[in-house]
Amino acid sequence: MTSTESLTYTVEQVAALLGIARGVAYESVRNGEIPATRIGRRWLVPRKRFHAWLDGEPTARPRKDAA
Repeated sequence: MTSTESLTYTVEQVAALLGIARGVAYESVRNGEIPATRIGRRWLVPRKRFHAWLDGEPTARPRKDAA
């Protein structure tokens, strides 16, 4: 990873990578199908967790009480 690459994807970027509609990507994030973390009003998809999910590896959901 280069220093200019972000550690996360936006839901819009994930939708483009998967070739699905933005609304479908948001629905998949909300129901936990695509691993993501909510920061305020934004959903962020960590790159490592996303690619692990694509590779079929189990992904752990972040704890709600973790700050």
